[in-house]
Amino acid sequence: MSSIDLAPGASGGAFERARAQGRLQHSIATTLLVLAAARAEREAPPVHAARQRLASVYGATRLRRRMERDGAAG
Repeated sequence: MSSIDLAPGASGGAFERARAQGRLQHSIATTLLVLAAARAEREAPPVHAARQRLASVYGATRLRRRMERDGAAG
C-alpha cells in the first residue's frame, strides 16, 4: 500500500487516472527521444555513407539474381 491512505471513493479514481496519464506521457516522451536519437545516428555522415553503400550492394545483388532468373527462364 502507499503511505497515503485514501478514503474509498474519495478521489482515488482521479489519482489513479492522473498517475496513468503521467506514465503515458513519460512513455511517449521516452519513445520520442529514442526515435530522435536513432534518426540522428542514422543521418550521421559515416552511418549514412555505410547505409548507402549497403543499399547499392543490395540493389546490385537483387539485379544480378533477377538477370540470372530471367536468363535461366528464357
